[in-house]
Amino acid sequence: MSDFKVRKLESGHARIRNVPIAVTPEGFWCCPSPAVLQKTLKNTNHHPNKHKKPTSPAPPSLPPEIPPIETQIELVAETPDPVTAPDPSPETQQRKISVGFGRPETSDLKVVLYGKEGISVSISAHKEVLSENSSFFQEKLGVDSRVTCIELPDCDDVEIYVETIGLMYCKEVKNRLLKQSVPRVLRLLKVAESLGFKSCIISCLDYLEAVPWVGEEEEESVLSSIKALQLNTNYGTSTTDSNYNNNVNNIYQASPLLRRVVSSDTTTPPTKTLSHIMDMVLKSTDERARREMKTLVLKLLKENNLWISGSVDICAETLYVSCRICLEVLLDSFKQASEPDFAENSLENRNTVYKKINLEADNVLWLVEILCDRNAADEFVMIWADQDELAQLHAVLPVTCRHVVSRITARLFVGIGKGEILPSKETKSALLNVWLKPLMHDYNWLQHGCRNFDRKIVEEGIGRTILTLPLEEQRSILLAWLGSFLRAGDSCPNLQRAFEVWWRRTFVRPYVPDRN
Repeated sequence: MSDFKVRKLESGHARIRNVPIAVTPEGFWCCPSPAVLQKTLKNTNHHPNKHKKPTSPAPPSLPPEIPPIETQIELVAETPDPVTAPDPSPETQQRKISVGFGRPETSDLKVVLYGKEGISVSISAHKEVLSENSSFFQEKLGVDSRVTCIELPDCDDVEIYVETIGLMYCKEVKNRLLKQSVPRVLRLLKVAESLGFKSCIISCLDYLEAVPWVGEEEEESVLSSIKALQLNTNYGTSTTDSNYNNNVNNIYQASPLLRRVVSSDTTTPPTKTLSHIMDMVLKSTDERARREMKTLVLKLLKENNLWISGSVDICAETLYVSCRICLEVLLDSFKQASEPDFAENSLENRNTVYKKINLEADNVLWLVEILCDRNAADEFVMIWADQDELAQLHAVLPVTCRHVVSRITARLFVGIGKGEILPSKETKSALLNVWLKPLMHDYNWLQHGCRNFDRKIVEEGIGRTILTLPLEEQRSILLAWLGSFLRAGDSCPNLQRAFEVWWRRTFVRPYVPDRN
């Protein structure tokens, strides 16, 4: 049964006050936090001339389902007596806590922890227990067995140090970690590693392997802690320490917890897996699921490290393979829908072809979005500008099914206008000659039939693309646009801003080369 008591001092000694102390879900006592200790000191010093007989409240009972720890813990907070000593300032006031583990009458070692804000904790412990469980204490006591006090300065986490030393008195450390949070176990792991507390390290690793990691931040904390555990082997040069370090490293290497983030399959490269995922999404038969997964995969690829350190060519190659497959299917569907006897087919068969066109065009648009995001779409502009047959068949099909193809053209113009795509002059000229007219024919439907169609951005992209061409080509394209705009009005892209720039270049401030 755990035994908690506040030690009484004779008159003339420092006053003993009740200090709040945290209790873990497992039932053993640990050092109070600096904030709680500071609040207690402040409340006590608020009335320095009032003397009340200190009372020892009964300790709170442990939860019935938690087995008691066979450890006696003693808490003492020492401050100067307000009658015999002046009020110290908060900066110079020293805060001390005494904690005892095991049987106090057999204690033969003091461990003093110095933490932040002037807090020091004196732990009454036993050499045999600490040296059996900790390679750090084994080394310290092995140098001189007559040592009665070991000091640990600059302890960042005094509370966890006290808790870790208390765990050395427990037979089953793993049971004491139940219901603990991952961040707290990581704190225990760090201190146990610094003290060379092997059984605690193993228990912490087993715990981390068994519980889920909530969120990316917690996962990063676990991995960084494991990495630090692997790299740190500075416990000394003795044979025991060397064996201990090897054991810890073996534990690290063999621990199943790393299998969550490190694949042991060397036969399947990441690019092959990525290609398989892309293929599954592109061939999905459920429209809603396909749309949701396209959004998710696009988001993940934007964060994907596969695009860093020279891997962009490998991933771009995977995407271009999918692009070519989709374009082949799209062209075949266009050919099928443009056959003279296609209208004689049943409505179900015609809708099947139209759905196929819509699916493949949407797939191509998704792939182009990924390529544009990674600045790897230059080659696709060349591929799309070479689709003369597809552009010719475009005029034969009804606008209700063909307009999805014009969305691809619009996205390329937006990418060129934003500088995401940097094709050559010849490629841009071919793109405008092949696909600008089909885009203008579908423009009214795009404005009213596509949810995410942004007219202003598309028109700006088209205009900027035109203005990168030689002045003669600008004139030819913009005069053709002017005729369409004057006939169709809002059903045609509004390229007035590009027209103004061309006008000024031609009539207001024409460039005259210096003949000298």
